[in-house]
Amino acid sequence: MQHHQHIMFIDIETVPLVKDYDSLSERMQLEWEKKSRFMIKDADEEVNYGQLFSERSGVFAEFAKVVCVGFGSLHHTDGKWVMRLKSIALDDEKQLLSEFADIVTRFIAYNTQMAFCGHNIKEFDIPFLCRRMLVNGIQLPPVMNLSGKKPWENPHIDTMDMWKFGDYKNYTSLALLAEILGIPSPKEDIDGSMVGSVYYNDNDLPRISRYCLRDVATTARVYLKLKGEDDNFETIFVDEAEHGS
Repeated sequence: MQHHQHIMFIDIETVPLVKDYDSLSERMQLEWEKKSRFMIKDADEEVNYGQLFSERSGVFAEFAKVVCVGFGSLHHTDGKWVMRLKSIALDDEKQLLSEFADIVTRFIAYNTQMAFCGHNIKEFDIPFLCRRMLVNGIQLPPVMNLSGKKPWENPHIDTMDMWKFGDYKNYTSLALLAEILGIPSPKEDIDGSMVGSVYYNDNDLPRISRYCLRDVATTARVYLKLKGEDDNFETIFVDEAEHGS
């Protein structure tokens, strides 16, 4: 039985910086139009910048922000894994990221070999967090500052990479991986494409937080399965998720 207390499992939820394209500044509208041209395969195709902004901007750190970070750690006791979960969900991105950076720093103090684990975190979650921290003037915790490091010096664990087995053209979603491994689906309520609408139209951060934490727990179970270990565990919420403006 391996022990994985040094791992912090994470997932983030992101939304466009503003509700719609028309709410962008004139300069940012121009920058989005430039960005959009790279997303359209047919050069002659008419581009609906507003629709494209609503559908695609949430994945670009220059045009989106973090509204929730979910995280958890595993502990083995009484023959099963116990996962402690918490989320920070705030409208104020700078406060959210500052609090998360403080939590990471405290985690490192007890786990000097700390690593993050998530699904597609090497290409999305970690780069996105780092970019938004820099935008907000927040110092990166050393474990997140990978600038200049070689790929093999990256300590973080990506369940999508684990599943690829070297096949780097392969992409498999967390929901599909959970399904084929016999793990209950994390997509019981909403999915990533709905987060922006739930945030801007429903103003429902608690719902986004619950969705985020289900992904964190599912990622941990997928990780254990891929390591050949029993994924039998229970989840414990450290405290009520923090929500607010």
